[in-house]
Amino acid sequence: MLEITNLHATVGEREILKGLTLSVKAGEVHAIMGPNGAGKSTLAHVLAGREGYEVTKGSAHFEGRDLLDMEPHERAAAGLFLGFQYPVEIPGVSNLLFLRTAMNAQRKLRGEAEISGAEFMKKVKAESATLGLDMDMLKRGVNVGFSGGEKKRNEAFQLGMLEPKFALLDETDSGLDIDALRIVSEGINRFRSAERAVLLITHYQRLLDHVRPDVVHVLAKGRIVESGGPELALRLEAQGYEGLAA
Repeated sequence: MLEITNLHATVGEREILKGLTLSVKAGEVHAIMGPNGAGKSTLAHVLAGREGYEVTKGSAHFEGRDLLDMEPHERAAAGLFLGFQYPVEIPGVSNLLFLRTAMNAQRKLRGEAEISGAEFMKKVKAESATLGLDMDMLKRGVNVGFSGGEKKRNEAFQLGMLEPKFALLDETDSGLDIDALRIVSEGINRFRSAERAVLLITHYQRLLDHVRPDVVHVLAKGRIVESGGPELALRLEAQGYEGLAA
């Protein structure tokens, strides 16, 4: 589903990704761990098409399409979803308006009919109930007045509503207490299916106790330096990254 080969990327004049290669198949959940400054968030931003990140070498393909040749909105319509490490606030735009506009924009690019108001609200009620988001919260500006945990639950809500093919989640567990972590993890697990894939970027093993990955990768100094099963995350939790970043 996602094929990245020898990817090099810079921010400003600094090279951050230095030959990263990664393959994620449909139905799989992969986790990326690594020290601060290794390039984890840079990878997320490059795949999503954020401005200021320049790919200087290598390739990234999503379902056979050249991801790097697509605009950010085209990547979203193709099925790529980015969950932010620090979700932004958008005053004046309600969560409901934001989501319905996004859903219909993606449907238009895919040649699909717009979602009806009744169908949209039915889906809103079902998804929000599972994540503990009440209707008053959803009528507010996007993330405005939300706690850190509520912002992450709102991103899990967006994931459930948009139903992308590939979820790229950048430190979704950051700032979550125990209850919020469980709720957000349940949202990710509901998203899992044989037709979808997830790439989790995280610092901590605790998320992987709830969302069990198929593969764990260590990203250090701009490239993948080791891959393994869930036991790799346990080893990192116990021993740290020393010796892996050489």
